[in-house]
Amino acid sequence: MNQLEGTLDGTGKKIAIVVARFNDFVTSKLLDGATQALIKNGVDEKDIDVAWVPGSFELPFVASRLAASKKRDAIICLGALIRGDTPHFDYISEAASLGIEQASRETGIPIIFGVLTCENMEQAMDRVGGKVGHKGEEAACAAIEMAHLNKQI
Repeated sequence: MNQLEGTLDGTGKKIAIVVARFNDFVTSKLLDGATQALIKNGVDEKDIDVAWVPGSFELPFVASRLAASKKRDAIICLGALIRGDTPHFDYISEAASLGIEQASRETGIPIIFGVLTCENMEQAMDRVGGKVGHKGEEAACAAIEMAHLNKQI
């Protein structure tokens, strides 16, 4: 039996991170955690590209374009959606998640969903280094692992 499995060795990997500016007090923390985890796991800083977009709705478009270029081994999408009083949260959450998933399938490049979908600011802060861990770091590790696995397939 052959087992296919990724590793956390980022040596030689090229990674792009697409970050939403909306709620940047959260997304900048996601970005910091992701870049630190990439570097800690061997990705050279010069091999990390960061693209800022207005909000989470725009993440799939830029991620798709970056992935289609085939210049990167994986893409990480980072955003922070915090529920408000209108259904806007639901529309943007669905559009971002479906768009990112579709872009990954269509391009054949792993695109990691690092978009927080939280009920309130406390939940968001708990996920950027608080009591629930750091979702930016987790997204970076997933990107490295999936880049390796994708090469094996």
